Amino acid sequence: MELVIRLIAFFVGFAIVVLTLRSAVRTFILPRSAVDQISRAVFLTMRRIFNLFTARATTYAERDQTMAFYAPVSLLVLLAVWMALILLGYGGIYRALGVESVEEALTLSGSSLLTLGFAQPRDAALTTAVFTEATIGLIMVALLIAYLPTMYAAFSKRETAVTMLEVRAGTPPSAVEMILRYNRIHGLERLYDMWATWEVWFAEVEESHTSLAALAFFRSPRAENSWITAAGAVLDGAALVVSCVDTHEEPQAALCLRAGYLSLRHIADYFRIPYNSAPTPDDPISISRSEFDAACEQLRAAGVPMKVDAEQSWRDFKGWRVNYDTVLLALASLTLAPYALWSSDRSLVDLRKPGKRPRK
Repeated sequence: MELVIRLIAFFVGFAIVVLTLRSAVRTFILPRSAVDQISRAVFLTMRRIFNLFTARATTYAERDQTMAFYAPVSLLVLLAVWMALILLGYGGIYRALGVESVEEALTLSGSSLLTLGFAQPRDAALTTAVFTEATIGLIMVALLIAYLPTMYAAFSKRETAVTMLEVRAGTPPSAVEMILRYNRIHGLERLYDMWATWEVWFAEVEESHTSLAALAFFRSPRAENSWITAAGAVLDGAALVVSCVDTHEEPQAALCLRAGYLSLRHIADYFRIPYNSAPTPDDPISISRSEFDAACEQLRAAGVPMKVDAEQSWRDFKGWRVNYDTVLLALASLTLAPYALWSSDRSLVDLRKPGKRPRK
């Protein structure tokens, strides 16, 4: 009977260690999108805890200040969970290798994992196991240390473009404001460079926010900025230019749109957000016809050359917006994005304040 118990303890402990290492590899090392159940469970649990605090907030600034700690704290908790699972798994292995009691096995495991060395193994088998656990403990800490610079480098690159958009599209970012400013200052032909820049940005964000998923929850240095509302403003701006503005053909705007909605869809796939992958132009969108007409009238009044056929422009705009409408709003809600017209205002109605910060 004792032999059976030891065998069970060994295989259960070994399975826990393997699954934990698999989780760390999928989270830290694997250069592709890979949903991990341990990481997912930790982040979901931490989100429920943080929701208790954000529910008490009366302003968006308070919510943003609380949520700024969500991703960093969750990463630290994830490391603690991994270390605890390895400690527990090796405790089972040590029990199977002859340690007399569960308490002694866990003590030896903790001493080995944290390289404290106050508990000494008695034979060659235990010594080998202790060395492997100590090595794993050091590797886990080293992985986190190496992981953070990579994450913050991607974060900094993402936020540079988001901050620069403030000059071009205001705060909060607005597609209409962006077109108005380019028409007034740069000239609409200069939008080509912007679409090319943001096509690359979307590709980089897709790669970083699926392979380093915690990045999606790292908030901008300023509460009124957000990567998802910036993405929404650029996509809506490109959709308005392609469908409504009467200029030369804008193939780069269409490429930016496709890169953008594919990027948001792939990020949504990682977070298991449902959406229609093959929408039609007749499918409903969150933007009403009256809102669209008001935007077009604002552009026309400012001297932006507009296409004559309003019905065709509306159909064309819907045909583009339907590709990213659902995922844009879902990601804005998931990240508790700040107020922005046509994106977070559709999903976070309670954050719309009459005295919101004016555009800059």
